[in-house]
Amino acid sequence: MSILLDTTSRVICQGITGAAGSFHTKLCKEYGTKMVGGVTPGKGGSQFEGIPIYDTVDEAVIDTQANVSMIFVPAPLCAEAILEAMEAGIQLIVAITEGIPVMDMVKVKHKMTAWNKGKKAEEKVRLIGPNCPGVITVDACKVGIMPGYIHKKGPIGIVSRSGTLTYEAVWQLTKLGIGQSTVVGIGGDPVNGTDFVDVLELFQKDSSTQAVVMLGEIGGRAEEEAAHFFKTQMNKPLFAFVAGITAPAGKRMGHAGAIVEGGSGKAEDKIAELKRNGVIVAESPATIGITVRDHFVPVNR
Repeated sequence: MSILLDTTSRVICQGITGAAGSFHTKLCKEYGTKMVGGVTPGKGGSQFEGIPIYDTVDEAVIDTQANVSMIFVPAPLCAEAILEAMEAGIQLIVAITEGIPVMDMVKVKHKMTAWNKGKKAEEKVRLIGPNCPGVITVDACKVGIMPGYIHKKGPIGIVSRSGTLTYEAVWQLTKLGIGQSTVVGIGGDPVNGTDFVDVLELFQKDSSTQAVVMLGEIGGRAEEEAAHFFKTQMNKPLFAFVAGITAPAGKRMGHAGAIVEGGSGKAEDKIAELKRNGVIVAESPATIGITVRDHFVPVNR
């Protein structure tokens, strides 16, 4: 069992002929992902690395039965690309693109919510990102820009707002001999698709995951909501790190959503709430791995 992806996932890349799209499509294919197609308007009928290219997502889905899309479309056009994938029947959309205007994502969020209304859980469209590193189910399927070689198969699920922190946590765990089940980068934009609680709910149900690492940062209330979910809905250990303890108010720190506004969204408040609800919090990014090692007791299966 895994969350979001497995060896049967059939993936297309929207924006496959761009520099980033072609580079990461090749790496995903080398990892073992079933890259069944690409989409670039005007280049239908051509190929990249033996992968057929289509003019539209609709054509790609009909011809390949794709159910996952990895998007590298430039920011001004990305919202339309997300909606095109949704309307073509893609069930999991992973938008890597950074810099999509907030109002474009508000439009996407509104349309996707309406699209999913009344549908069964297995019929709903899920968006990961934008501005995220993607999703990897270790030794099964990689959709995104994560370096595959740093991962090791194992019992720890990871969900993160930061790509760099994701890689750091994965690498620390792998060096300690602690593997990962699925790693999900949800992105750091103020308006995104899947949030912490969505992923924690999936990990709670996943038999391959015995504990979860959550990597947060300043801005918003996603970490506080996750803390409440953990307290009320989870029985698996949750470890966390929150970046930005020294961040000044009013200054955006890297991600568009990483900002303390009006005294809200401070790292120290998030950390206090996590601890209050029983989450084990690493004190620095350098101690994420050893914090898990010192508190996690794996269940042999």
